[in-house]
Amino acid sequence: MLEIASACSCFLGEGPVWDTRNQVICWIDVLKGKIYELEPETKYLKTITVNQPVGSIVVCEDGSFLGAFQNGFGFVDRNTGLVDFFSDPEAHLPLNRFNDGKCDPAGRFWAGTMSMTERPSAGSVYMLDSDLSVSRKIEGTTISNGMAWSPDRRKFYFIDSPTAKVVAYNYELSSGSLSGREPVITFRDSDGFPDGMTIDGEGMLWIAHWNGWQVSRWNPVTGEKLFSIPLPVANVSSCTFGGSDLQDLYITTARKDLSAAEIKEQPLAGSLFVWKNCGYTGMPAFEYKK
Repeated sequence: MLEIASACSCFLGEGPVWDTRNQVICWIDVLKGKIYELEPETKYLKTITVNQPVGSIVVCEDGSFLGAFQNGFGFVDRNTGLVDFFSDPEAHLPLNRFNDGKCDPAGRFWAGTMSMTERPSAGSVYMLDSDLSVSRKIEGTTISNGMAWSPDRRKFYFIDSPTAKVVAYNYELSSGSLSGREPVITFRDSDGFPDGMTIDGEGMLWIAHWNGWQVSRWNPVTGEKLFSIPLPVANVSSCTFGGSDLQDLYITTARKDLSAAEIKEQPLAGSLFVWKNCGYTGMPAFEYKK
């Protein structure tokens, strides 16, 4: 069922996104400042080095990357790795960096920040609009992670990992405004911490378990855990659907926080995994609209 898509041994593999136009799976090694593109059929792996921590990337309508970095937002040249920075909403907080992020259904880029020392409540979630204006949407987060929008585009799901919860906000498509925060999923201590997240066409959430050895599928309406997929590594960081029919589940993992002994026991830690033809269909990744 589960295969190794790429054994590149990321220190902190994260942020997978399926590039529909180019039919490649893209992901990042956050602290090493690398972006990867893998062509699944040929196994050709391209590495783009951006020379600073990269929290998340999205694909733009023109095919370029837009990233959220330690030093703010920037467009990435996919051939050279050069980053054109244009906005840093937390320039006054040099110990913060951007973490997870995604585009919403209107083509705006949402990304959260966190303290590099993981100081509680030091982060925020920002929305970058098509005119490059930035607004703060959520305050007081610690490790901003998974994001997803419901298929009817009325709910925004969000994970602040140390809370061990997924919360749902009422989401207004035209403005991006949020209201009515409500916890919908709670992790047990034995589950590890909720990290990255994606959503399928049925509106079910797929959540990566940091220090939890699995990806799980949940019903956000009932809070029920439907099933889980065990992995041979502890730190499972994120997941997304890819492939021509969006039925391949790609899963990123990490070596961060593992001792030398644990890495020896988990030689595949940091690999990109895939569950091909998983029987569920994902939602296409929204692109950034300039």
